[in-house]
Amino acid sequence: MAGEKILIVDDDRNLLEVLRIRLESEGYAVDVAGKITPALKLASEKNFDLALVDLKLDDTNEDGITLMNGLHQLHPEMPVIILTAYGTIENAVSAIKCGAYNYLTKPFDHHDLLMQIKNGLEKNLLSREVKRLKELINERYSITSIIGRSSAMKEVMKKTCRAAETDANVYIYGESGTGKELIAKSLHLLSNRKEGPFVAINCASIPEGLFEAELFGYEKGAFTGAVKKKKGFFKQANNGTLFLDEISETPMSMQVKLLRALEEKQFYALSGETPVNIDVRIIAASNTDLTRQIEEKTFREDLYYRLYVIPIYLPPLRERVEDIPVLANHFIQKVCRKTDQPFPTLSAGAMQKLLSYDWPGNVRELENTIEYAMAMSAENVIDADLILTRRQSPHSLQPFKDAKNAFEKEYLTKIMTLTQGNVSKAADLAGKYRADFYDLMKKHSLNVQDFKKTDASGSSSESNGSLESK
Repeated sequence: MAGEKILIVDDDRNLLEVLRIRLESEGYAVDVAGKITPALKLASEKNFDLALVDLKLDDTNEDGITLMNGLHQLHPEMPVIILTAYGTIENAVSAIKCGAYNYLTKPFDHHDLLMQIKNGLEKNLLSREVKRLKELINERYSITSIIGRSSAMKEVMKKTCRAAETDANVYIYGESGTGKELIAKSLHLLSNRKEGPFVAINCASIPEGLFEAELFGYEKGAFTGAVKKKKGFFKQANNGTLFLDEISETPMSMQVKLLRALEEKQFYALSGETPVNIDVRIIAASNTDLTRQIEEKTFREDLYYRLYVIPIYLPPLRERVEDIPVLANHFIQKVCRKTDQPFPTLSAGAMQKLLSYDWPGNVRELENTIEYAMAMSAENVIDADLILTRRQSPHSLQPFKDAKNAFEKEYLTKIMTLTQGNVSKAADLAGKYRADFYDLMKKHSLNVQDFKKTDASGSSSESNGSLESK
């Protein structure tokens, strides 16, 4: 192991220099400090992999334990090795109870020091990998990755949790890019089928001639090229969940066979002579209006009602504008975790541009936009010129009252987002009395707390009161 960044804090300048030379000769990158304040400043500017901290620092009223606590606030996973000339059991136990990785008693053996550092770095690497894997699992497959504080998305999450408690078929619908597969995976992992397989297929990607073989499987010799028996998607998903994305693209010739399999919970593989019994939960999804396809005779009504047991509607991003800042920051963090680059902020102009766009590609388009902006930005602030979006989509005409209400809600959402939930500032910017502004918030069922920044403990950074949505 070499190249890891180590911070050494000790008031003995000679010892600092000796330790620096020894560790740099081993290939480590070393920074040193003699007091708490410069040490914390260094730790706020760099991501250290490990720290060596003297237990008793002169010229301060605080000790190495205090410094260790400050370092852990900045880097919770970083191992801290306490250096002490007072080699008592009490000191060692106290340091370790307070969160030290280990301790060394001065004077210490050079090889013991290197061994402690090596073990501490390995522990840190393992801890970070475990954390990364947990975050990856949560991010991809958990209900926690359904990002949104809008009332619309809260309703989606509630419905998802309730649907997971049943075994009924679920139909998820909404525009492309709204996150239908994410909801399906969350449903599966929240259900009692979570230990079983989750099989996702895109019906639009399967050629019509291969649909039956892919769905139900086939026996050896069923057709030219079938050199061995193959399990279909239904069999692969047995005792689990089968997610049928873009169900509207299922050929009419297959819809009746799919319906029969759902009703009888069994099917025949191609060229199979005995029925295959299955226990599968179906989650279907579509970004088109199936009722219109029923009218056009391109989708069977009986299959529709077999699938449409628990419907979950995923609203487009333009209907939940208040989620855009949350999603944008989530995607920024996601890119930072991948690239290990500093966390940038969005300028007011960039945020305004994100809020004013109607996002025809929804969450997927927003993620791509943020990823591009971060790749192209050379500064720690993302400016509006890096927010590249397609031409604004024209909206269809609405009745005046509906258009006025929609404008009011969007305006309130944008101004509350920009002021981070500060009602007084928002009312001033809008040229409204505070009481009148509250009335408008009530009218559109907007909750002040949804727009406030929260600290690490989850409490609001401001306290101008809250307004409960009705």
